[in-house]
Amino acid sequence: MTDGDYGTYHLGDWELQSGEKLLNAHLAYKTFGDPSSPAIVYPTWFSGLISDNFWLIGEDKTLNPQNYYIIIPALFGNSQSTSPSNYPAPGPFPKCSFYDNVRAQHQLVTQHLGITHLRAVVGWSMGGGQTYQWATQYPDFMDLAVPFCASARTSLHNQAFLEGVKGALLAAKGVPSAGPGEGGIFRADQNPRLWSAGEREIGLKAFARVYAGWGFSQAFYREKLYETALGFKDLEDFLQNFWEAWALSKDPENLLVMLQTWQNGDVAQQAPYDGNFEKAMASIKAKTLVLPGKTDLYFPPEDSQYELVCMRPGVGTLDVFPSIWGHWAGGPGDSKDDVQWLDKKLSGFFQIK
Repeated sequence: MTDGDYGTYHLGDWELQSGEKLLNAHLAYKTFGDPSSPAIVYPTWFSGLISDNFWLIGEDKTLNPQNYYIIIPALFGNSQSTSPSNYPAPGPFPKCSFYDNVRAQHQLVTQHLGITHLRAVVGWSMGGGQTYQWATQYPDFMDLAVPFCASARTSLHNQAFLEGVKGALLAAKGVPSAGPGEGGIFRADQNPRLWSAGEREIGLKAFARVYAGWGFSQAFYREKLYETALGFKDLEDFLQNFWEAWALSKDPENLLVMLQTWQNGDVAQQAPYDGNFEKAMASIKAKTLVLPGKTDLYFPPEDSQYELVCMRPGVGTLDVFPSIWGHWAGGPGDSKDDVQWLDKKLSGFFQIK
């Protein structure tokens, strides 16, 4: 199955929370299974293509297309949905939020696919952020929600991490960050949409090397799992042929758009919550299984515990990946033991009536 094997849903000019518009916007998506089966939305993650979600789907998995109609919608900025890399309009790319993405996904699901209720929304990382967004934006629309290695609100520490990778990328253009949740400070003579080949290579390699210290845990590196589990010969081989190879396959402006969405993540930033995070979390009606990673440097279990405290009694359940793979415990399928652990948790949780 190829990355090009997906559908496109045209949204027209899409109004954004920022007051801007995505002109002639579209969502890329792929479905598995029979449309008459209970439906599951499984959104993409930061930088991920639709195909990067396939690892959790299969006839040997809980997300079995024989049992469920599985819908993978792609984030704005992922290169398949509307993104800087496929956006013909000149000037800076409009600012997109989780709210904007999920509102578009809701229209895809209801108006295009004809679905009136979901069995579940599940997702890893930014996919989990969208899961929380679905659960607060459309509280009556699904039975279950499973955000894994994710958060309902991007923490200050997470924002600082993202400032590091953003700053490294922008530095290749000689551009400083405008601050958390913002883009870069461009001079009047600079076009934020144009990157020379040299700027792209230097910026993306720097982005990758900053990111490398965050994706996996200290224990992962200490035990050299990049050698024993992933087959790289040493640290430099891993940095070049895992991290830099990943980053160089991406468009820098696409990464910046998704990064801005991530930095601004907060389910309280929508009506009727008006910035009240506790009120937003208390609105969740779907039974929610929250699965943080024990050694995740982005989304530590302490943040997930507070999210659970804010839910109404009986709504949320928390379990922790007992893994040293850091954020990568939750995806994208490189740690086989963690995939089995996750799938077992999903299987048990999906038995809820």
